[in-house]
Amino acid sequence: MPLNLDDKKALVAEVSAIAAQAQSLVAAEYRGLTVTEMTELRARARGQGVYMRVVKNTLARKAVAGTAFENIGSVLKGPLVLAFSKDDPGAAARLVKAFAKDHDKLVATAVSLGGQLLPGKDLDRVASLPTREQALAKLMGLMKAPIQKLAGTLSATPSKLVRTLAAVRDQRQAASA
Repeated sequence: MPLNLDDKKALVAEVSAIAAQAQSLVAAEYRGLTVTEMTELRARARGQGVYMRVVKNTLARKAVAGTAFENIGSVLKGPLVLAFSKDDPGAAARLVKAFAKDHDKLVATAVSLGGQLLPGKDLDRVASLPTREQALAKLMGLMKAPIQKLAGTLSATPSKLVRTLAAVRDQRQAASA
């Protein structure tokens, strides 16, 4: 059912608002997927905090105009589903990658991250980005390492002294016996 002008304006405004807040965008061709498979993909997207929408390419170009994803306008060709990652930059890429493993009809055509346009083959690089929790855990590990080494060094010195004194004592006892 075709959209009237007011519906198109509302759709463009909705997608534009999401694009203004999103951290990454994945455009994937869904030609050949059944309605059931698309419904499953949308359900997975909702569960992972990914905004997913099928939008006509001309409306999508208007929606991303003036955002960090404006560069994707040149590759919008064919039936595409747009997946925006709101909180985690790699969430949409992980979703598309995981779904494409089981459904070969879903093919990533472009990825936009940080104002940079990447081809669909770079989906794996973006999907491998750590989540916020993983990044914080790595950061905390890096911050904790120097303190642990300092504590180990400080505790090693007295224990070496004690072992040296014990060895000297043992030598004197052996020499006197």
